[in-house]
Amino acid sequence: MDIRQIDDEYSVSGQITLEELDEIKALGFKSIVCHRPDHESPDQTSFSVIEARAKELGLNIAHVPVGPMGVTEEAVQGMVDALDEFPRPMLGYCRSGARSTAIYQKTHHIRN
Repeated sequence: MDIRQIDDEYSVSGQITLEELDEIKALGFKSIVCHRPDHESPDQTSFSVIEARAKELGLNIAHVPVGPMGVTEEAVQGMVDALDEFPRPMLGYCRSGARSTAIYQKTHHIRN
């Protein structure tokens, strides 16, 4: 798992696995936002599986998919809602971390 810190509140990574959730919790993250649509690739762990384990660990989690159309207004609003409602630090993930970075940058302008 390659976690890249964007600022004190937000970091990004590529696809996470079920097994990595314990490490994510141990690193101090309080919430997770998945920006990857389900079924994007055949080896991808579905959001519902990640969500169930995250909740068992006491992590807040949301699914705000960013697909081939890019960062939509709906996705930006979903991310704003997650940032407003969830405790931080927060981890955003997608396939590579690029979409999680892009959507955070767009929401950062709205929230500040």
